[in-house]
Amino acid sequence: MKFTINQNILLEHLNYAIRGISNKNLRPVLNCIKFELTEEGLHLSSTDNEIAIKTFIEKNEIQKIDSLGEIVVSGKYIYEIVKKLPDELINLEEVIDSKLYITTENSSFTLNCNTEFPDLELEYSKNPIILNQKVFKTIINQTGFAASVSETRPVLTGINFKIEDNIMQCTATDSYRLAVKKVELPDENIENANIIIPTRNINELYKLLNDDEENMEMHIFANKVIYKFGSLTMLTRVISGTYPDTSKLIPNEYELTMTVNFNEFFGAIDRASLLTNEADKNTIKFQTSGNQAIISSNIPEIGNVEEKIAVTKDNDNEIKIAFNSKFMMDSIRALESEEIELKFNGEIKPIILKTPDNDDVIQLILPIRTY
Repeated sequence: MKFTINQNILLEHLNYAIRGISNKNLRPVLNCIKFELTEEGLHLSSTDNEIAIKTFIEKNEIQKIDSLGEIVVSGKYIYEIVKKLPDELINLEEVIDSKLYITTENSSFTLNCNTEFPDLELEYSKNPIILNQKVFKTIINQTGFAASVSETRPVLTGINFKIEDNIMQCTATDSYRLAVKKVELPDENIENANIIIPTRNINELYKLLNDDEENMEMHIFANKVIYKFGSLTMLTRVISGTYPDTSKLIPNEYELTMTVNFNEFFGAIDRASLLTNEADKNTIKFQTSGNQAIISSNIPEIGNVEEKIAVTKDNDNEIKIAFNSKFMMDSIRALESEEIELKFNGEIKPIILKTPDNDDVIQLILPIRTY
């Protein structure tokens, strides 16, 4: 294998491939990137067995191709070398004794090559789900934060993607809060599915997606999901197990519904959170009095804070309740709306948050008993 390519083109694709490796892996080959030069162009592949990433550079983006072939080299070192080279042409050549020779006008490096690389199993289904990349990033933003970080219950460390009757429902929970996002799929012939994708893997995918309206393909299999968009393909393993049924956690009726302004509510919670601490679960108290809500918190040895905001209620009921300020701010931020509805069924029942005009996104937070 021997070719010449511009530094910025190669670095762009190495930035993608490097996300598929883990330096903590005990198998050296899983810290490597595979270069495969064909008649069509250059493929770069990486995997840590949980995710796999493959990116493609078309032939017309490569300055010169002298010979085809494939090599496997340390991902960390090839990335750092190319990153620190100036924006000029780079020559890469496989030389005798399984070595990669990297040269520019004034620099030269030699890297040892590996002799093996795992099969990435990047097959595609006949009927993939087609989604807008921006929509998919919104799904992650509105659910992923609620997934558990504890390995005690592995199924809760992922996002549950459930597809039924042309609706994809994405759910994340850590047992203290719940985030649900529903998306209507454009293709009516999509097969039903119920999978759990690790949040860590979803977050890596998020970093690769664009903020534009370009589409992506989602290929679902029993033990993996493959995403294809632009010149990139990413595989993620799924979590085995059954996701808990959360459908009954969201009530159909409420004792009190109120509407608050996003900026006023978020700002009040943010300021009140300054006098909370993790030892007390970042507790904030919320109490209504007519068309006003009082938001307060305190640290006995430091001081206290009290904020007041205007609210619009659907009846004359009052509420006294306490909650985790961090959980509340995460949920408010995910709704992306100028106004937010808060729904209550008493001080010990979950708080439901949604936007006034649709039910596509629902957030749930368990209260903290203080009253």
